[in-house]
Amino acid sequence: MIEALGLLAARLAVGGGIAAHGSQKAFGWFEGPGPEGAGRFMESLGFKPGTQYAGVASANELSAGVLIALGLGGPIGPALLLSTMIVAQTTVHAKNGFFAGKNGIELGVLYAGAAVTFASSGYGDLSLDHLLGIDKTLRHPVITTLGLAAGIAGAFAVLAQRDMSPPPGTLATPTMTGARNGEPSGANPAPAAG
Repeated sequence: MIEALGLLAARLAVGGGIAAHGSQKAFGWFEGPGPEGAGRFMESLGFKPGTQYAGVASANELSAGVLIALGLGGPIGPALLLSTMIVAQTTVHAKNGFFAGKNGIELGVLYAGAAVTFASSGYGDLSLDHLLGIDKTLRHPVITTLGLAAGIAGAFAVLAQRDMSPPPGTLATPTMTGARNGEPSGANPAPAAG
């Protein structure tokens, strides 16, 4: 029974945490940006149209959180969470190093680790999967592997849609002055030897 209670506590913490994170984007709850602010942030990351990507991200986070907290759907919730973490860590946090204090990948790694753990170990006896009698079926290695692989593939499909082109007009604007080909700026090139 202690194992089931431990898994329940972990599921509520992880599932509740990511669902709350999604509700910040979807509804502006918990001091979140809401759909408009989340859309602008997604645009700044190169995901256009930002409101569409923000909607998908918030739905993904809410779904993952609810499924994990309830202990329902085997690897589906963990796969959604893993997908979210890959995208978020790649686009926002990786450049900041590991530690959360510097907005690094630390929290994302912990969420991803929890996702893989729930997918592979199951949700325990205090879960809807167990109550419905589908927990052992959903913990089959093939189902777990396919679920997590789908989450990873989904993340890379989203990342492939990212528009990293510079804003209009920035390519034609010179950013440096000075020497060109060893010649001072404004100097006439020497005539070619004939």
